[in-house]
Amino acid sequence: AAETASLEEQLQGWGEVILMTDKILRWERAWFPLALMSVVSFSFLMIYYLDPSVLSGVSCFIMFLCLADYLVPALAPRIFGSNKWTTEQQQRFHEICSNLVKSRRRIVGWWKRLFTIKEEKPKMYFMTMLCSLAVVAWIGQQVHNLFLTYLIVSFLLLFPGLNQHGIITKYVGMAKREINKLLKHKEKKNE
Repeated sequence: AAETASLEEQLQGWGEVILMTDKILRWERAWFPLALMSVVSFSFLMIYYLDPSVLSGVSCFIMFLCLADYLVPALAPRIFGSNKWTTEQQQRFHEICSNLVKSRRRIVGWWKRLFTIKEEKPKMYFMTMLCSLAVVAWIGQQVHNLFLTYLIVSFLLLFPGLNQHGIITKYVGMAKREINKLLKHKEKKNE
């Protein structure tokens, strides 16, 4: 609770923007996924067209973040109207901050588990990391960097909406059923 309160305090100037972003990422309107993918596609097309060096790209990205960090808290109340902040919006803002804290804890937990496995089962850790990183390196060699980044960013931005609308659950369930059918079919053949 203390971490959530601290995060809420840090992000208070971004409250309206975070709530609007949350609505877009969860696809509260039918046209939000299309708008989201259009913005992402346009951004990546501009990067492809301009073809900046890595140093220029990183510099421009950080410059954009600095501008946003300076301008958003100053302009958001004028654009969204800070007097319109309701208890429902405050509750949703609290939920978002709580989810961010939980996500950070999960990531830290996975990181700690990885090092626990490294200490307890070093051979399994070594083989798993070696194979996983070899697969990632092979994928990176086969797919262009910018296109791969585009796919990753698109998936990450669409994930909350896919999850909210039950699409991920539906297809994961279908995949599990198909795998179970294959396993049962294999067991019958072995008998």
